Amino acid sequence: MPLFYLLPDWPRSRVLELAPAYWKQTLEKGEAQRRLDENPLRRALVDSAP
Repeated sequence: MPLFYLLPDWPRSRVLELAPAYWKQTLEKGEAQRRLDENPLRRALVDSAP
């Protein structure tokens, strides 16, 4: 789940943005998607997926 890649570095004051109710809006803003794309562990796992 992408949440676990974002949570460690996400600002505490904005953690509610990662809740399921707000997830779609959070991804649409672009910052979350950019952070996911830049995460080396996630990138390695996505690139190695069949």
